[in-house]
Amino acid sequence: MTHPTWDPAGPGVLALPSGRLVRGRGLRHPLPPGPEPDFAVHLLGKEPPEVPWETVWVRWPDFWLPHSHGLARTALGEAWDRAAAERVELACLGGRGRTGTALACLAVLDGVPPDEAVAYVREHYDKRAVETPWQRRYVRRFPAARPDGQLPGE
Repeated sequence: MTHPTWDPAGPGVLALPSGRLVRGRGLRHPLPPGPEPDFAVHLLGKEPPEVPWETVWVRWPDFWLPHSHGLARTALGEAWDRAAAERVELACLGGRGRTGTALACLAVLDGVPPDEAVAYVREHYDKRAVETPWQRRYVRRFPAARPDGQLPGE
């Protein structure tokens, strides 16, 4: 799959097995050079700053899990869908724990077995991604079916 969205070698860009490219980053760091996202999922305990692109806010306190698993599931499903043709970014404050957890969930949606998704993200995004035992458990229990009920690739 040729992907026109992010530069695969760009900072924080994770290539999923399907070829979808998703950027992870920490909001406390400067915006990387290059194009802005078309869509972002902000994973923060408090309301995120305004940005000029479309965003979804998932209330997700640092080191913990999302307040609403349903909202997180819907937002991550939308991110996965949109990453096929748009620049999608997942961002928390530091860019490792919550962002890594969310990226691992996207890997599950993309067909990576749930018990391998954390290792996949650590190998291809950040070796310290997914910081807590409950974040790792969240990924292992994340449903592989997309929000529309279809399995990845259908």
